[in-house]
Amino acid sequence: MTGKKMIGIIGRVIRFVFLGVMALISVGPLFWIVMSSFKSNKEILASAFALPSGFSFSGYAVALDMAPIFLFYGNSILVSVVSTILNVIVVSMAAYVLARYRFKGSTFLLLLLSASMLIPTSALLMPIYRIMTSIKLFDTRTGLVLVYAALGLPTSLFVFKSYFQGIPKELEEAAYIDGAGFYRTFFTIVFPLAKSGLATGAILQFLMSWNEFMFALILTKRTNIRTLPLALNYFTSQFSFNYTAMFAALTMVILPSIVIYVLLQEQVTESMVTGSIKG
Repeated sequence: MTGKKMIGIIGRVIRFVFLGVMALISVGPLFWIVMSSFKSNKEILASAFALPSGFSFSGYAVALDMAPIFLFYGNSILVSVVSTILNVIVVSMAAYVLARYRFKGSTFLLLLLSASMLIPTSALLMPIYRIMTSIKLFDTRTGLVLVYAALGLPTSLFVFKSYFQGIPKELEEAAYIDGAGFYRTFFTIVFPLAKSGLATGAILQFLMSWNEFMFALILTKRTNIRTLPLALNYFTSQFSFNYTAMFAALTMVILPSIVIYVLLQEQVTESMVTGSIKG
């Protein structure tokens, strides 16, 4: 065996070991949480890392009885879906204008919107809290929808603008010649052609809204308004001595977003790469 082949084999071994360690670090905690949700308190305290002796769903039943998790599910679905739709419609129109037209201040406006990604989320808490309070949207689902749609603006703008720049202008010019107006051209020609990029932005926006915790904690106080990530924090005292129920609740909270991302990660990755090349 030549030295070159030996170096190649060693390189592959190191790569597989590294990827295996990264996969273990990423998947290990999730696997531990799911397995612990099927164990009894006695089994968890006896050996935290041992597999359950049997698969019991009693922890899930207790968690659903102790906390209105389905109510939180409904709130999260409503807020996430509506904020995603609002974000896609509004930001896509703004991104199209910035991608196609040059006007006085357009570059500054684009830089200003992009620079908002650099602002720490914690720095926005007090201003947004005061704004929501002053316009009477504190402790409402509408307030959360507007805040989440605005928080996803920089990322969606970047993704949408890249896709719009990759669409040939001749298609729009042909539509204008045929008598189509601006809005008809955008919604019947440009919007469908950019559906891959729009889907990517919608997925990222939905996951952000689904997993967001800080603003949901600050901007809500009623139980029937709170979203799913906040449920665990709100019911920590009730789960503090029932680890099985706590792990079951954790599983019900985090598993949906992970499943959604796993199913759609190829769409997100390919769309981001394609959009960056087009842009």
